[in-house]
Amino acid sequence: MHIAIIMDGNGRWAARRGLPRTAGHRAGAKAVDAIVEAAARRRIDTLTLYAFSAANWSRPTEEVAALFRLFRRYLITQTRRCLEQAIRINVMGRRDRLSAELVRTIADSEAATAHCSGMHLRIAIDYSAQDSLIETCRRLRAEPFVDRTRFVQCLAEVDRSTATSAAVDLLIRTGGEQRLSDFLLWECAYAELHFTECPWPDFDETAFEQALTDYAARERRFGAIGGVTAMAASHG
Repeated sequence: MHIAIIMDGNGRWAARRGLPRTAGHRAGAKAVDAIVEAAARRRIDTLTLYAFSAANWSRPTEEVAALFRLFRRYLITQTRRCLEQAIRINVMGRRDRLSAELVRTIADSEAATAHCSGMHLRIAIDYSAQDSLIETCRRLRAEPFVDRTRFVQCLAEVDRSTATSAAVDLLIRTGGEQRLSDFLLWECAYAELHFTECPWPDFDETAFEQALTDYAARERRFGAIGGVTAMAASHG
C-alpha cells in the first residue's frame, strides 16, 4: 500500500497560538516522527510526504531557511532510527537549488539506508509534479516508442525516486484545504482522497488510523462497474 500525505497547516497552527510560523514547523516535525513510526508498524509499503513544494520558494527567506535547517536536522537525527526499523529513506525532487551541505546530508541518509527492506519513506523537497511530467516528456521525445512502463521509469529518474513506486492508494491532506497542490499528479490518478481539518502538528496516530478506516470502507472500481473494497485492492 502506498500512502501519500500533504502535510499542511503548520503556519495556521502556530498563528492560532500566537507563535511564529517556525514553531509550527517544529511541531510538524514531531508529527512526522509519529506518523512514520505508525505507518511502519502498519507495514505500509511506501509513505510519501510532501515537505516543500517548488512553489514554496515564494515564502519569506527566513521561513525557507528555517525549514531547510529543520529538514537537515531531521535527516541527521532520524536516519539511525530508520535503520533500526529497516526504513529506506529517499528524497525526491530537485537538488540544484539546495545548499551543498543539505545535498550531502540527503546523500548520506539515502546511502546509509539503501539496503533497508522495510517501508520506503519518500520525502518530496523542491518538488513539482507538473515540472516532473514536462521534464519526463522532454527526455523521452527522441525515443521512437514509449509505453507506460518506460514512462514511469523515466519519471522515477526525473524525480530521483530510488525505486519505481506503485500508484498512490490513499492521499491524505491535513489543514482543511482540498486540492492536490501539484503533488504526485501521475501517481494519484486513481488515489482515494482523505481531507481533514486537523492541522498537521495535531495529526497523530489516532487521526492516521481514522484515515485508514475511512479508506478501508471505500470501493475502488478503477473505471469498471463494481469493484472491491479499498483494503482488498491494496493487498491484491
